[in-house]
Amino acid sequence: MNKFEQELKNNNFTCSECKKCDKLVWPPSDFCNKCFGDVMWRPLSRTAKLVEFSRKNGEYFCIAEFEDQIRIMGTIENVENLQVGQTLNLIKCDYDGKEKFIFRSIR
Repeated sequence: MNKFEQELKNNNFTCSECKKCDKLVWPPSDFCNKCFGDVMWRPLSRTAKLVEFSRKNGEYFCIAEFEDQIRIMGTIENVENLQVGQTLNLIKCDYDGKEKFIFRSIR
């Protein structure tokens, strides 16, 4: 299990950031995928922007964007009046063989 997965299991949303070129490395890695520099790990904001959403069997899925760079897929708990561009809050993240992200819309 890598650092990113370990942090998710503890409900911590982290990412690696290059010490040399200041790039957020996504997917998270132990080295920069741009300049191959060393990275440091840091928490990411838990506030995101709703990019897309859809529904299947009564469950809502979304793509959320963090810090204008990182996009992830997850589920949304409260779904009234969803609109692309609205603010979401990451309320839970976890790892059980795959990443899990659960959002709540901020009205």
